[in-house]
Amino acid sequence: MTGRARRLHRVRRFVPGGRTTKGATPKVVALGGGMGLSASLAALRRITGDLTAVVTVADDGGSSGRLRHELGVLPPGDLRKALAALCGDDDWGQTWSRVIQHRFKSEGELHDHAVGNLLIVALWEQLGDPVQALDLVGKLLGAHGRVLPMSAVPLELQAQVRGHHEGCPDEISTVRGQATVALTRGEVQSVHVVPEDPPAVPEAVAAVRDADWVVLGPGSWFSSVIPHLLVPELREALEETKARKVLSLNLAPQPGETDGFSPQRHLEVLARHAPKLAFDVVLADKAAVPDIEGLTVAAKQLVGSEVELAAVAAQGDGRAAAGGAPDRHDPELLAAAYDRIFRMHGRIGPWR
Repeated sequence: MTGRARRLHRVRRFVPGGRTTKGATPKVVALGGGMGLSASLAALRRITGDLTAVVTVADDGGSSGRLRHELGVLPPGDLRKALAALCGDDDWGQTWSRVIQHRFKSEGELHDHAVGNLLIVALWEQLGDPVQALDLVGKLLGAHGRVLPMSAVPLELQAQVRGHHEGCPDEISTVRGQATVALTRGEVQSVHVVPEDPPAVPEAVAAVRDADWVVLGPGSWFSSVIPHLLVPELREALEETKARKVLSLNLAPQPGETDGFSPQRHLEVLARHAPKLAFDVVLADKAAVPDIEGLTVAAKQLVGSEVELAAVAAQGDGRAAAGGAPDRHDPELLAAAYDRIFRMHGRIGPWR
């Protein structure tokens, strides 16, 4: 067996301290988008050999937005980021991760397009099947897991925002588009998607229902996390699956979208959009929770969950060095936290 084949077939189990052992691992499904999902995937691929990412498809900015509007395809950007996060730490994985993340710099039409976006869209056009095309890209990269879109159609995110327009702090406006929602100056009250009741990708629904563990978050709360709950078939699968569920909170509020939100407020918003959805564990960085008792009470009341606190933030990044809250997860620390949760909170059946 070649070195690349071994990379594609080996199964690893994370042991604190960086060691791994071969053996049965849980089937894990991680949902989200953008850098938050990438952080989860970079951690989870270290502790399980059976990992599926279910990715939001509402992006309408940058290279993804241009391809979406020009060709009518699903926005590929968050799917590309998920594939890059699943690349291994060896030369093959890291080379391909850099290649698909590479953006062209020019004065022409290719400016700021990501190589991976163009590759994904080319395969969509060649094969006519988004899932088959993403599986093929994953095989090329040697990805440690599978990447699926949450819906079969591109979605438009719309939000009700208080104070979006300068000088009108109490006015409620409808803000359209994920890129605009993410940067709004106002306070997001709720979000919905267009078309309403969009179809879920059947493979994504099946993965959630068949999982041992489901991880939702971290990520942009209104534009990457909650959209999964607005796809009816996917929300029902999350509510009905026998899998245990982790809700992974952000390290800090996101400027614009969740400015001033406490960890408890994040839970309130999620529960408002999916009141029947419960979790087994809410994971939070202990330095990001000023009111531990308040979060513990809110988690139990709003999502039926207990709280696990762990140090999962990367140290020495820009915001931390400047005295602000760290905004980047450390993949090894996050992997250790997930591994501890999976082991301490039991199994629902044999892990494959």
